[in-house]
Amino acid sequence: MLDNLQRQWGDVRSYRGIKSAGAGQLVVPGVQLGNVWIGVQPVLGLEGDPMRLLFERDLTPHPQYAAFYKWLQNGLVADAVVHFGMHGTVEWLPGTPLGNTGFSWSDALLGPLPNVYVYAANNPSESIVAKRRGYGTIVSHNVPPYGRAGLYKQLAELKDLVNDAREAPDAAQSLREPILAALVGSGLQEDCPFEEGATITSENLHSVSDEEFTEYTDRLYKYLQVVEGRLFSEGLHVLGSQPSSSQLEQYLGAYFGDDLGSVAVEAVANTRGGLDQVHGKLRGSSAEDPGGAGVAESRLAEAVEIRDLLLRNTEELESAVKALNGEFVLPAAGGDLLRDGPGVLPTGRNIHALDPYRMPSPAAMQRGSVIAENLLTRHQEAHDGALPETVAVALWGLDAIKTKGESVGIALTLIGARPVKESTGRIVRYELIPLEELGRPRVDVLCNMSGIFRDSFVNVVELLDDAFRRAAEADEPEEMNFVRKHAVAMAAEGLENSSARLFSNPAGDYGSMVNERVGAGNWDAGEELGSTWASRNSFSYGRGGEKGTARPEVLQKLLGTTEHIVQEIDSVEYGLTDIQEYYANTGALQRAASSAQGGKKVAASVVETFGKAAESKDLEAVLRLEYRSKLLNPKWAEAMAKQGSGGAFEISQRMTALVGWGATSDFTEDWVYDGAYETYVDDAAMREKLRKANPQAFQNVLKRMLEAAGRGMWNADEATLEKLKQEYMEMDDVLEGVRKA
Repeated sequence: MLDNLQRQWGDVRSYRGIKSAGAGQLVVPGVQLGNVWIGVQPVLGLEGDPMRLLFERDLTPHPQYAAFYKWLQNGLVADAVVHFGMHGTVEWLPGTPLGNTGFSWSDALLGPLPNVYVYAANNPSESIVAKRRGYGTIVSHNVPPYGRAGLYKQLAELKDLVNDAREAPDAAQSLREPILAALVGSGLQEDCPFEEGATITSENLHSVSDEEFTEYTDRLYKYLQVVEGRLFSEGLHVLGSQPSSSQLEQYLGAYFGDDLGSVAVEAVANTRGGLDQVHGKLRGSSAEDPGGAGVAESRLAEAVEIRDLLLRNTEELESAVKALNGEFVLPAAGGDLLRDGPGVLPTGRNIHALDPYRMPSPAAMQRGSVIAENLLTRHQEAHDGALPETVAVALWGLDAIKTKGESVGIALTLIGARPVKESTGRIVRYELIPLEELGRPRVDVLCNMSGIFRDSFVNVVELLDDAFRRAAEADEPEEMNFVRKHAVAMAAEGLENSSARLFSNPAGDYGSMVNERVGAGNWDAGEELGSTWASRNSFSYGRGGEKGTARPEVLQKLLGTTEHIVQEIDSVEYGLTDIQEYYANTGALQRAASSAQGGKKVAASVVETFGKAAESKDLEAVLRLEYRSKLLNPKWAEAMAKQGSGGAFEISQRMTALVGWGATSDFTEDWVYDGAYETYVDDAAMREKLRKANPQAFQNVLKRMLEAAGRGMWNADEATLEKLKQEYMEMDDVLEGVRKA
């Protein structure tokens, strides 16, 4: 392994690079507090040169990274290591996909160190990798309380104006111009257009009939209600801390929605007794709230149960101490309170996932079927009744675990297949539904698998591969079986395994590398990012020896027929705009498919699985909703800023993701950048908070705004650009030590 490392990075005795001192020593920065040493895990060292990871599959960690972990073992002689937060990188280093060997880097660097891993309870998928490859004992922590986005600035003004127009129709004519001004100022015309492909302007404003304008203001009002009520995670979680009464109200309000009135939620959150105490608090307030004393007993009992489980957040720290003492940490299923219910509480548990041999579950198959049929209907409505020939479906480990296989259910429904179980309840086959029963053509599916899905659900991958092969070989007319149509065409061109439909990264590798390129600014055109995604995802998986076989030609043919992409989102906390992986995969896949079709726009849909409705929404519509409810929302911004350095980092990451969406999916709407500038740079108080809390993060906010303007994603005026440049130079001085933050 040392030979491999030196082949990549040179002789370690003469290495001068990442975190090395002038004399050649490797620096391991950290703080010693008694018997506790606190350090920051080294960067992998490749952001400045992401193409190395793309083309050098055997790349090793850099010398300082290896030295960091070897020093923990042999220099500090640590008794244990605690990896704090989701997620680190050591468990993702090159090696075998499932069980480590002595030649796996995670095994070599962690050695015999007990690894206690503090991990988000709602991410059982990636925690599996921390267990399998990082030998981690997981201690789960809760997610932050949920907030409602509310309305602010022009959105609040617009709602008031629309409400006035709806309540006083006689005054609606005089309110048209103020409503239009608020519409334009908020950028809401893209979210809620007047009609398909048309917007209201000052030129046509007064030619619109009263009936048409009333219908439009009704739709605007409903959409503003959606924005106002949208959930987001408020701030960050503090390990081992009990939620306050107001935070309990937020958790309970988000969980029950309209099923439990505000007075009942407040009563439960502000008492510490059982149902009798809650009823006592309700008696004096029930007349004011129909959701008070008259609420169903079962709902109140469930609310009390959830409150008590949330108050056991203190067990997070207790379990971490137990793990360090070598004691047993209780296991529990990981998941999300909003979707999975109180069974995922209390936190402070060694979380696990599900039985892969029962995927998809009956409920997941049913919801997946509804989602798929909804998607096909929407596509037909937009394409004169024509079905898509190929749909790309993202198969991610995290949403598959949380939903028990909804994404698999989507893929099966599209090709016209269903699970077959044996007597034990395990699924042994996905059988094809006869065309007479299906009633439509089989739609081909390109499955884009995450590395976790690929490694965790090998049985599902093999069953899907078998279903695709049988669909490709079925004696059916090609116009009724697009899987067969495409397989036959590819075979005629001499392509091997023309029924391959399950693609991912090389075996043992993870990630598209698109986010690394965006993070480093190492790209010129979006097509390059699509090519990077395709290069990293051209490896086919299935039965027999199909364990990462490079089939770039088959992938390109499938991209050339892909007309729709569907991605599930499993969490309120991490949506499209919150983490880099969404644009680096779904966005880059969209770009790759567009490139394969000569630049044609390929539709993409998003399904938010944490909600009750099993329906897909346009990618751009969800991006707009998320940016309105989070990044541009003063309520969200203040909650993050209060968290200090960590909150500033989260804001910074979302600015990078905004550039990523522009690079991959051409999401370049000025109102988002204008709002981000006003919220984080032009607001003096917020600017100072970020500068002091995390200078590097604030500089990245400035950098991404300047980058967006330079790349033509944002039409910023000269005064704004000058201020951004001045702020950026000042932050350069701060980080160089020339001036104080």
